[in-house]
Amino acid sequence: MQNILIASENYTELDDYFVRSGAKTVLLVCGGSIKLLRLNGYFNTLEERTGIRVVRFCDFQPNPLYESAVKGVKVFRRNNCDLVAAVGGGSAMDIAKCIKLYSNMDDSENYLKQKIIPNGVPLLAVPTTAGTGSEATRYAVIYFNGEKQSVSDNSCIPSTVLFDPTTLTTLPVYQKKATMMDAFCHAIESFWSVNSTDESKAYSKEAIGLIIANKEKYIANDDEGNTNMLKAANIAGKAINITQTTAGHAMCYKLTSLYGIAHGHAAALCIVKLLPYMIKNADKCIDSRGSDHLKTVLDEIAEAMGGKTPQQAAKKLEAIVSELGLQAPAVKSSDDISLLKNSVNPIRLKNYPVALEADAIEGIYREILNA
Repeated sequence: MQNILIASENYTELDDYFVRSGAKTVLLVCGGSIKLLRLNGYFNTLEERTGIRVVRFCDFQPNPLYESAVKGVKVFRRNNCDLVAAVGGGSAMDIAKCIKLYSNMDDSENYLKQKIIPNGVPLLAVPTTAGTGSEATRYAVIYFNGEKQSVSDNSCIPSTVLFDPTTLTTLPVYQKKATMMDAFCHAIESFWSVNSTDESKAYSKEAIGLIIANKEKYIANDDEGNTNMLKAANIAGKAINITQTTAGHAMCYKLTSLYGIAHGHAAALCIVKLLPYMIKNADKCIDSRGSDHLKTVLDEIAEAMGGKTPQQAAKKLEAIVSELGLQAPAVKSSDDISLLKNSVNPIRLKNYPVALEADAIEGIYREILNA
């Protein structure tokens, strides 16, 4: 069970956590943006208050490299660190997870080729966006020789998470909207996934309810809204940790890179079209539990979103994306649709409960881009 802490003004709960952990030296994995946060001052004075030394590791970038994880392990070992704390978004979480996983492995061989042996190094996560839910999942993504590498092990799920609403106040409004929609898409995709369970659906339902109830307060930077959105992203992450993502995420990555829009923005554009497609094509169900099960799931999604029918839920989702101003980008080239269609990871499509052939994928992209 993951331990959840809610930040107080003086972070006394963090002091208690670090002291109880018995740690002597903390490796703080963070980006440069931590300097904008109140939390930065906390870590600057941790040793003075508690005697616990803080070693910072910031030598990584968005879409972090394997080499950065290797550097992080060296810093961890050289300073005899005994706890890892990650403050940031998905990249900081990914690097911190890898440092924890690799900290007791053989540094003479590529870590990616070795069997992961779980260790007892505590990992604290402080997410600074309410979206990825990375602090709740067993996944980390790093790049080696230009290729995306998915690292996965239950032992890299942070044992403790701190929700600090003040970490969200400096985010640009567009980034807040996009990350919220990333969490929303996680919840919806997990709900309909062929891998869904009663547990994952309960997480999805709770996350959807929290997002809908708190989106206005969150956008307005209200502390309660920010805290509840952090909770929603975490809960949606727990759902995705069980089911993995589906067609929405499989189809959104190229939209992000091709048009320079945020990941959550691209995912939302996909989900808005994939939900009505599923409703219309429930008879093409590939979930082993059958089309009746899928129709029940669609009804459950509608209920979670406050609608009476799946069609109403689809309209509500479309309205939310529109109200947030997350519009579709303009097509740049006649080759765009072909590039997008060919970019889709077929493995993730298998988690979507309705068959998606190449023509259907092309049609959905055309709808997304009004092409």
